Amino acid sequence: MNFEQILSRLVAYPTVSCADPDWDMGNRDAAEFLANLLDDQGFDCEIQALPDRPGKVNLIARAGPADPDTGLVLAGHLDTVPYDDSGWASDPFRLDKRDDRLYGLGSCDMKGFIALAAETAARYARQPLAAPLVILASADEESGMDGARALLARGQRPARYAVIGEPTNLMPIHRHKGILMESIRVHGKAGHSSNPAHGHNSIEAMRAVMNEVAALRESLAAEAAPGFPVPHPTLNLGVIRGGDSPNRIPALCELQVDLRFPPETGDVDRLRQALRDRATAALEATGCTPEFFELFVGTPAMDTPADSAVVRAAERLTGASSRAVDFCTEGAFYNQLGMESVILGPGDIAHAHQPNEHLACERIEPMRAILDGLITEFCLSRH
Repeated sequence: MNFEQILSRLVAYPTVSCADPDWDMGNRDAAEFLANLLDDQGFDCEIQALPDRPGKVNLIARAGPADPDTGLVLAGHLDTVPYDDSGWASDPFRLDKRDDRLYGLGSCDMKGFIALAAETAARYARQPLAAPLVILASADEESGMDGARALLARGQRPARYAVIGEPTNLMPIHRHKGILMESIRVHGKAGHSSNPAHGHNSIEAMRAVMNEVAALRESLAAEAAPGFPVPHPTLNLGVIRGGDSPNRIPALCELQVDLRFPPETGDVDRLRQALRDRATAALEATGCTPEFFELFVGTPAMDTPADSAVVRAAERLTGASSRAVDFCTEGAFYNQLGMESVILGPGDIAHAHQPNEHLACERIEPMRAILDGLITEFCLSRH
């Protein structure tokens, strides 16, 4: 099968991952299709089920020797974000080629890369490889990085280096920010609004919490992060809700925040605790109490050394210097697993996560040439 045929089949599989169970779907059917395809081309394929996640799997397909100290992983995720079919000009689950673009849910982010990696790698699978060549297709990147977390928990890296084909406009990325999302709930005491002494106003107390969160944001913003498009940590106050009637003292108010941070700022746990400590201190004199929930457990920042062999190879093959981005990927988990990783793919992030998602056809041949160069360097000889 050629690239477009593979991509057409992958797009046809609904693989939405979402925290909302009404939207959430598995990816096993897509993974089994890909495994059967690669098995026929000479790959040894293993489908690993995610613990306690029915229908969710990772696929690891290897050609060449089983030597995790060498070789190359071509990595991507099979899941997509939810979709609004009313905004599409074509069926999201049918690959539609028009205007020199390939339209379909996941075509850009990132089934297009997986299809291209599978087609390209298949040409090398029966050659005498000196190092492993691996296709890694993960689950649930879009909703929690659960596939990457499961791989890290197993502690078995399939090869030494990894290229993750997220949409980067063919530009290599070696650093990205980490992220955490937190819900802060303030519990007060309801009462009649005619007398404030009858209760503890959770919305008024949340104002004090928001002041402390804003102060934390200011202190984080002072920590420079050179090289990032937004050159410092960011803390977004994204959702607030509370109360149910203007004549009642509100007993509950909730604030949801998103915190993104560069490698220099620290880890997820330290930043989450700093956020919680400030919120707790803000409520000391209010008569209200805090409650915290992890909306998203968090993804570490990624920081692959600029002189890593895979980063240098990506720069040489693209003719572009590696850079940093503000979004996050599975790369941090793969680095923790011992795979030095670079983010590099044919898609454009501006075309992902929206109706009429597409991959420009003009990106396909350059990406294929890059993959050929990477496989030649890392798999046809030991690196």
